[in-house]
Amino acid sequence: MNTDNIQHKQNDRRGIFYLKQDDQTIAELTYSLEDGVMTIDHTEVQPEHENQGLGSKMIEESYAYAKANHLKINPLCPFAEVVFDQHEEWSDVRVG
Repeated sequence: MNTDNIQHKQNDRRGIFYLKQDDQTIAELTYSLEDGVMTIDHTEVQPEHENQGLGSKMIEESYAYAKANHLKINPLCPFAEVVFDQHEEWSDVRVG
């Protein structure tokens, strides 16, 4: 699975990172954006694509985006919280 094709869309207050295969969304991460804080509220990988690291890759992509755009992240989604807990080096963007 090529995770280099992760796409990102954002409007005023909502955003999504997603990965498509054959016109089907197979992984996604959604967030809300307010006052410079990305609140990750949902991460989902289609069952047939689980255990391939796609969810973690979505979280990594959101971290890179937040860092590049001087944003903070609130990993509200339980999966995102676990991934952030595994990466202490990401604490620079994590909301206290």
